[in-house]
Amino acid sequence: MAFSSVLSAAIHGLHVEMIHVEADVSNGLPVFHMVGYLSSEVKEASERVRTAVRNSEIRIPAKKMVINLAPATVRKRGASFDLPIALALLAALGIFPEEKLKDVLVLGELGLDGSVQAVSGVLPIVMKAREEGCKACILPKQNMSEGALVENMQILGVEHLKEACAYLKGEKALQYVNSKHKQGMENPLGTTLVDYSDIQGQQAVKRAAEVAVAGGHNLLLVGPPGSGKSMMAQRIPTILPPPTLEESMEITKIYSVLGMVDKEHPLITGRPFRSVHHTVTKAALIGGGLIPVPGEISLAHGGVLFLDELAEFQKPVLEVLRQPLEEHQIRITRSHGNYVFPANFTLAAAMNPCPCGNYPNLEKCTCTPSQIQQYLGRISQPFLDRIDICVEAPRISYEDLSAGERQESSESIRRRVCQAREIQNLRYLETTIRTNSMISAKDLQRYCVLGAKEERLMKQAFNVLGLTARTYHKILRVARTIADMEMSEQIREHHLKEAIGYRTMEKKYWGR
Repeated sequence: MAFSSVLSAAIHGLHVEMIHVEADVSNGLPVFHMVGYLSSEVKEASERVRTAVRNSEIRIPAKKMVINLAPATVRKRGASFDLPIALALLAALGIFPEEKLKDVLVLGELGLDGSVQAVSGVLPIVMKAREEGCKACILPKQNMSEGALVENMQILGVEHLKEACAYLKGEKALQYVNSKHKQGMENPLGTTLVDYSDIQGQQAVKRAAEVAVAGGHNLLLVGPPGSGKSMMAQRIPTILPPPTLEESMEITKIYSVLGMVDKEHPLITGRPFRSVHHTVTKAALIGGGLIPVPGEISLAHGGVLFLDELAEFQKPVLEVLRQPLEEHQIRITRSHGNYVFPANFTLAAAMNPCPCGNYPNLEKCTCTPSQIQQYLGRISQPFLDRIDICVEAPRISYEDLSAGERQESSESIRRRVCQAREIQNLRYLETTIRTNSMISAKDLQRYCVLGAKEERLMKQAFNVLGLTARTYHKILRVARTIADMEMSEQIREHHLKEAIGYRTMEKKYWGR
């Protein structure tokens, strides 16, 4: 009789659970039995493992073999347990000493020929292994670069089961790599090389986008078709400040779980930009499924979520955004557990003012008042309250379009944004706040102090525009950002007027 145990891991949402793969070999009727709350793909591992071991020229005796994946209360899914199951079994058979696997985490899918295939979710698993005190990780060779993003961890890459066995017998050294954060790609998430200098005119809209990015505020653009709303939103990533190493690791972790990282250069050093079609479902947007996985709002974490043709989205889909826009995370509840996914993104949305797109130009608009009201009514007041900046994108004139003047580049705007963000970083150094948009209601009196003139102006705007408490707070946060862009410690009257101006369009179209 022989027993061995190999350390592996399972991912639930973004949470990593350590799994002990135990193998017991004893006399009895020849059987290969697997237990431990397994999904169908893990149960199939028995056939993959036995075939891979046989094709690796290793003879398995006719014994009773029981494999347990503990703890039994955690559901095991995926094919990443193939390699740890094979190594646990071979260690129990005495092919190599079990001590060689002490403080070593193992992941990998096996082909029938014994080859080790890449798996997803390597980065969060290796991070968890480091927390648990592991000294090394045996991973598929294709996943080595991803695993090496974690500091103070030796990453050993294998291509075949025979190679892993030879290493554990002491017959062969494995290729290994240590942490290498610098291997990343700038904007590897599909954003194209665009620039704000491509857009003629629309200075007010560019200013609104700059303010939104500088403070992490949500932005809504309303205007007729062809006014440049989508072009404006698609260029927002070009003026976002580059993420810190901590933010890059956080973003990469989400993409790793979904298997969306580049194998050669896994570290994501650009800000995500996710453009979502209006036919998207709630599960695809916020995450979900029988076994919840991150959705589009989590893929936009640290970057921009763009919703074009906002009024065409199903109303229930838009309403589920309300909670993550406030809390910067999404909670999904299932009977077998709760899942929390990060969702700290900047929302950029664009829409037409009516079904035909020409309102308020009554000469061209063919919509009836009831059609316009019904169209705009698809955007609820609670959702509008969570938009910090609403701005109109008017139809561009021929003079602006034909002007040969070179427009300001994204790089120039980005420098101002980075300067404003640096002011915020210093101000909120000892807090969990990252940008002005995250200032809580209780902290507004501390960070957004108004003078006597500014108080009178704010009171007048509150009464005339019929603001809610939430929109009042958002105006103060936007005014704080505008003041930061001018490097002003105090919020002045003209800062407040510009911030209030970003709420007047809501009154014009929705009359609320």
